Amino acid sequence: MNRNDRGSERREGSRHGRWGAQRKDPHQPVIQTLVAEHVHILRLGLSACLDDEPDIQVVADAWDADALAAAVAELRPAVAVIDVDLPGTEAATRFHAVASGCAVVMLADQADPGGVRRALAVDPLGLISRQAPAELVTRCVRHVATGRRVIDPELAQTARVVGENPLTPRELEVLRIAANGATTAEIADVLSLSVKTVRNHLSSAISRTEARNRIDAIRIASEHAWL
Repeated sequence: MNRNDRGSERREGSRHGRWGAQRKDPHQPVIQTLVAEHVHILRLGLSACLDDEPDIQVVADAWDADALAAAVAELRPAVAVIDVDLPGTEAATRFHAVASGCAVVMLADQADPGGVRRALAVDPLGLISRQAPAELVTRCVRHVATGRRVIDPELAQTARVVGENPLTPRELEVLRIAANGATTAEIADVLSLSVKTVRNHLSSAISRTEARNRIDAIRIASEHAWL
């Protein structure tokens, strides 16, 4: 199924997916939880596993930053489980703008140091691997719902392996465009800068990364997950 074909995952009358309809024990407190994951099958699988727990109720699932922000603003879940690669500009920042009082569990991949660093930058209560077993995710949700921090030590170590990014935001922007094969003039046109200014940014990026040339600077920045 195309992950953008969301019609089948919505129940009648729901704006946020099929979740929230299952009745729980009225005598047992439940942790209202939101799952934000862009891969369709992973999102539905994780939501189903969590919603199957007697003390956890998935009230919504989100596939991008817009859906995440809308669901959080409307439903105010206690916990949000968010994939660090969720599509949408500054998804985590936008989330925090509307998510006061919501505990965050970020999902990241140990093979992606840059992603782990982005996840830690959100300062979540929980950080676990996207490959973690379902029981670990449910345990993490229960812990963060009570205010306890759960950070996978292996993921934290992965983040420490990556050096601090010495590049400025503009230098990174210039390198990202250059990495796609753009010339100096083309970069200047895209960013509405002068060719001289672009050359200065490239020269500075080469110097900061201790590279030989722009190609080497792009390689170094990519290997360190700065781009």
